[in-house]
Amino acid sequence: MNPEARAGPPVPSGDAAWVSLPAPFPPDVLARLCRDVEALFRVNPYYVFGSWRRNGPDAYAIEIENQSNGTRQALELRVIAGPGPGLTVHYSRGLKQRTVFTIEPAPQGSRLTITDDYDRLSEVERAQRVAEVDKSLSAWGEALRTYFLRLQRWSWLPGWRWYLRRVWVPMKPSARRIVWWIYLITVAEFFFFLFVLLIYVIEQNK
Repeated sequence: MNPEARAGPPVPSGDAAWVSLPAPFPPDVLARLCRDVEALFRVNPYYVFGSWRRNGPDAYAIEIENQSNGTRQALELRVIAGPGPGLTVHYSRGLKQRTVFTIEPAPQGSRLTITDDYDRLSEVERAQRVAEVDKSLSAWGEALRTYFLRLQRWSWLPGWRWYLRRVWVPMKPSARRIVWWIYLITVAEFFFFLFVLLIYVIEQNK
């Protein structure tokens, strides 16, 4: 997920964690997708949202349970453009100061780097609240990588983008897992039916 070795955080910070992932889109397309901040956050498999409300063109009020560290918070988010084609989400309170989405060109599309910046409080205060550190970052990167691949791979299907954004993304993570298992079971049943049908046809033609 993060094959590039870095001597320090991708953005200026005294305390940050980050993860990088490939995306099968050119930087301008990826930048447009990332403007859908709600989708970016809801894809995180550890975030459960009680509410997500838009307070302005680039402002949101959310109620969130982070299952990676067991915290529940009511936050206000402020989104600003940059760095470059990326964006930065600032948090009104909590241990985390901001999350920065950095977009860079890559041979087969783009590279998206997500940086959680904790440089809001003093080092002593951060040490006292270490249990609040968001442990979902790696899983978030992997979930976004899969999300972008699904967007790119199946976008030729009519209604696929609508389903993914309007039905799948708003689901709670547990509901998405259930849907995935239902999908796998349905596919398995379909192939089993074809297998039985094939045997029947062979027997009838003997």
